[in-house]
Amino acid sequence: MSNARTVYRVCPLCEATCGIAVQIEGDRITDIRGDRDDPFSQGYICPKAYGLKALHEDPDRLRRPVRRGQDGWQEIAWDEAVGESVAQLQAIKQRHGNDSVAVYVGNPAVHNLHVMTYLPAFYQALGTRQRYSASSVDQLPKMVSVGLMFGGGLLIPIPDIDRTSHMLILGGNPVVSNGSLMTAPNARKRLDAIVKRGGKVVVIDPRRTETARRASEHHFIRPGTDALLLLAMVHVMFDEGLVELGRADGLVTDPDRVRPLVAGFSPDRVADRCGIDRATIVRLTREFCAADSAVCYGRIGTTAQAFGTVASWAVDLVNILSGNLDRPGGAMFPRAAAVRGSHRKQHKKKSLRFGRWHSRVQGFAEMFGELPVVTLADEILSPGADRVRALVTLAGNPLLSAPNVGKLQRALDSLDFMVSIDLYRNETTRYADIIIPPPSPAERYSYDLAFYRLSVRDVAKFSAPALAKPADQPDEWEIMLGLTKGLMGQADVPVDAADEFFIGQLVGAEVGDGGRWDGLTAQEALEALSHRRGPARMLDLLLRLGPYGDGFGRNPDGLSLRKLEDNPHGIDLGPLKPQLPDILRNPDGLIDLQPELIVADLDRLRASIAEAPNSIVIIGRRHLRSNNSWMHNLEPLVKGPDRCTLLMSTADAERLGLSDADRVRVSSRVGAVTASVQVTPDLMPGVVSLPHGWGHDAEGASMRVAREYSGVNVNVLSDDQAFDVPSGNAALNGVPVTIEPISAR
Repeated sequence: MSNARTVYRVCPLCEATCGIAVQIEGDRITDIRGDRDDPFSQGYICPKAYGLKALHEDPDRLRRPVRRGQDGWQEIAWDEAVGESVAQLQAIKQRHGNDSVAVYVGNPAVHNLHVMTYLPAFYQALGTRQRYSASSVDQLPKMVSVGLMFGGGLLIPIPDIDRTSHMLILGGNPVVSNGSLMTAPNARKRLDAIVKRGGKVVVIDPRRTETARRASEHHFIRPGTDALLLLAMVHVMFDEGLVELGRADGLVTDPDRVRPLVAGFSPDRVADRCGIDRATIVRLTREFCAADSAVCYGRIGTTAQAFGTVASWAVDLVNILSGNLDRPGGAMFPRAAAVRGSHRKQHKKKSLRFGRWHSRVQGFAEMFGELPVVTLADEILSPGADRVRALVTLAGNPLLSAPNVGKLQRALDSLDFMVSIDLYRNETTRYADIIIPPPSPAERYSYDLAFYRLSVRDVAKFSAPALAKPADQPDEWEIMLGLTKGLMGQADVPVDAADEFFIGQLVGAEVGDGGRWDGLTAQEALEALSHRRGPARMLDLLLRLGPYGDGFGRNPDGLSLRKLEDNPHGIDLGPLKPQLPDILRNPDGLIDLQPELIVADLDRLRASIAEAPNSIVIIGRRHLRSNNSWMHNLEPLVKGPDRCTLLMSTADAERLGLSDADRVRVSSRVGAVTASVQVTPDLMPGVVSLPHGWGHDAEGASMRVAREYSGVNVNVLSDDQAFDVPSGNAALNGVPVTIEPISAR
């Protein structure tokens, strides 16, 4: 008799949240397919989804904690790993202060319900202001700009891609990413549908990307000049009387104050610097404003650059001033089912404060509780009483993802102690003293708290574990809570008792007088949640209090975790809905079109117009079968032709006397790598491209497949002194490089 079964989940390996059907026999995954009954992805998956099976079975994945010693790595008990980590961190804090310990949180953590719900308690227990994450590698400028404009860091207007008639894409490649700050499974089909219904897709990018090849129109642009192009479009809007606020009318600070801000960015002035002629800029603007509905979308190319915050602000200016904010087919705010504070009848309105503290060495301002990763190495290497001496990493590999990794490598090597919660001994965690592995993603339940706040459609889906974890393997929230209570001097308190304390804190903060659900008390909520524990209990609370919630019985047809468990394919909550003015968080209830922090950076942008372009600059790129660095040990996702090649335009290859497969030395101010050339007409002259997340040849890492397909690390070239000034985000795109031939094929 077969014991085969199917578990329906969301793929946890990128932002798209595609539904998957995981086939199980006994304790093995036998197959993974798209879930045809998922209302959002409708059966679509990309190759990464099958990587879940390879990841679960990977022999290099750690199954037990390990400690590094003079004789190499040795397995240790779970309690010993947590206890020793706490003791070491506490000792360093007592000798050198709370800020002598830093934390780095990597990209996979945002896919993880366990980390998302228990990280705040861990931060509270650690007490450090030295907090870093992948956000300041790729998205912080967008968070800063929308925070200043709308009042919240994830209040990001998302393209209503399924209803728009005109989409302008800058520096994004959704055919490969399936979104990125725009959760959109099967983005290729959604983009094709725009054209099929008579609309238009325009892509602005230094590379003719996979998205650009399917678009109605593509234009090369010099890396780092997106803000110039967008502000020139705003200039045209004012100059030709095209400004129309639509639903934002009466909800913005004086729009006429924007006109003088863009006066110095006419199409005539910026055309040569951007590489897009005046007539094209004017035409693009007129067509955008004349469309029945339109949306401007910018991603990595607009954020991971020297003018990331201004460019991000300009994207939303184009949407607002063309009347496309908060309207079907424009840029809209998702209404997620589980969000902190949704029980309140009115959103809490308060001024967004940055710079509550500053980094010790370079004086970077704190933003959203974090410092930019460009200064992490400085904080470790620079002498002083408050120098960082210990590091905690959670699912992070900054030695592949952060800029100037040569400097950061020296920094990690100098630490007194390091502990990592990670599945692998990788390029970064090889420096750890202790590595504590969480369960495989297939062994834990999940819900996408972050990505449903960035989704092109309102949906909710809870993922049950596909497989049971080993009996002695703690859940990731239990690992984090063990560290948290230990750091609070409560090591002997049972995990469940500590969990009761933290759920009590959350319920107390979320349930109060004047909420949406009349008469609801904290005691009632706690009693109703008492049969659950851990992140599932926190999720159930947020769902039941949320905009679609059951209000703990007050709305019987509403959402709860039980309802999601009874609907394993997920629940469609409908298309994006207008939310102005309720969504705004600024104290005056208005959208700030002229944030001081952004306006102050316009002089730097104006000065850049006169700068001569660098002869060659480098940009990154992404592949459908990878997501940063953490899937390169999975044979199904890395096999095939070498993907870590240096793309070079035909014109540059002819000028340098290079052909396909020639080896070259690529050098920047901070480092050098060697790579094989791949000549293409799809790249703008003066621009070369290496993919992000490779370079798996580090001594001491234990990732055999990744080493076989090692590639080179583009962030050996990225400069920690190149960053977006308002946010401190790393400027990974547009780094000046020199190309020197090494050998012919």
